[in-house]
Amino acid sequence: MNRFQFVEDHHQAFGVKRLCEVLEVKRSSFYEWRKAAPGRAARAASDQELAGRIRALHEADNTLGAPRMTTELNQGLPEQEWVNHKRVARIMRQERIAGLRLRRKTRTTISDDSGQTFPDLVKRRFSAPAPGCLYAGDITYLPLADGRNLYLATVIDLASRRLVGWAIADHMRADLVVAALDDALGTRGSLRGAIFHSDHGSQYLSKAFVKRCKDLGLRQSMGKVGSSADNAAVESFNATYKRETLQGEPFWPDEASCRRDAFRFCTRYSARRRHSYCGNLSPADYERTLKTATFVLAA
Repeated sequence: MNRFQFVEDHHQAFGVKRLCEVLEVKRSSFYEWRKAAPGRAARAASDQELAGRIRALHEADNTLGAPRMTTELNQGLPEQEWVNHKRVARIMRQERIAGLRLRRKTRTTISDDSGQTFPDLVKRRFSAPAPGCLYAGDITYLPLADGRNLYLATVIDLASRRLVGWAIADHMRADLVVAALDDALGTRGSLRGAIFHSDHGSQYLSKAFVKRCKDLGLRQSMGKVGSSADNAAVESFNATYKRETLQGEPFWPDEASCRRDAFRFCTRYSARRRHSYCGNLSPADYERTLKTATFVLAA
C-alpha cells in the first residue's frame, strides 16, 4: 500500500504527525499528495472509462495489440482527444488484455528438379512506390481435424500489402496458384509489366504457371532455394492468417469451417484489418494514399 494512503486511512486514530514519523515520510509531502487527490481520482476514472472501451474493441477483435488498438480508439476523434499509445499499452497490461501472439512454422515448398529457375529481381526489397508494380505469392497449408489439409495460395501487392488474389483447394497442383493469379487479374484488371516474386516451389515453375505469367505480361522472380526470408512478406501474411483464424487451435474442425474462415479473413484483410506496414491503415485505405506510377525493378 502507498504510505501516504496509509496515513490518510489512519490519521484520525493516530494523527498525521505520528504516522509520518513512524513511516518516515514528510508531512509536507503527505499534504501535497492529499491536495492532488482529486486529480488522481479523475485520472483513475478516465482510465476505467478507457479500459471499458478497450475491452469492447478486444471482444470484437481479440487480435488487436496496443498499436492497432490505439488507432482504433482514435479513429474519428479530433487530434486533441487522441489517447497515447503508451497509455493504451499500460492499461492493457493492467487489465491483462493482449493481442493474439502465437507462432507457427510450416513448410509447403516442394522444390522443382527440372533445372528451370528465375533470377531474384527483388533481393528482399519488399516494397514499391505504387500499386501494381510488384507482387509476391506463396502457398500455405490449412490442417483439418480428419488429418487432411486444404491449401491457400495468395498474391499480395508489396506496395500496400493488399491481398489482391487468393484461391483455396484440397491440393497443391499448379492450377491452384494459377487460380490465385487469375483472381489477382480480376482485382487489378491488368498485371502487365509487373514482377511476380515467389519461392522455388514446383507449382511456380510449372509449365502452366510460367505460361500464364507470360500471357499476362508478368516477369517472374525467385529468391534463393530454401530461404523463407527471401519471401518474408508473404510468409508474414501466412503466419498472421493462421494466428488470427485458428487462434491457438491445432486445426479446423472440418472443411466447411476452414473455407468460411478463409473467405472472412481474406475479405476483411485488405478492406478493414489495420496493418503496421501501412501506418495502421488497412491495405485498401493505404493504397489510396499512394500515387499511381510506372515502376520496374532493376534486373
